[in-house]
Amino acid sequence: MKKIFIALIRFYQKYLSGLKRTTHCIYFPTCSQYGIEAIEKYGALKGGLLTIWRILRCNPFAKGGYDPVP
Repeated sequence: MKKIFIALIRFYQKYLSGLKRTTHCIYFPTCSQYGIEAIEKYGALKGGLLTIWRILRCNPFAKGGYDPVP
């Protein structure tokens, strides 16, 4: 399951992220890189939940900045 999620994120990074109008992310590392790191560190379930929480926090009113995987 872990490999499938990481493959999906890599597919997004390679083929879909370039289609967005804004090409920069307010967070470092980017949300997709954060997702890969979280899934590798915590597994598919907890890493996936951390990734979803990170994506929900990504909005125009967020400060952004450095936000590593806990």
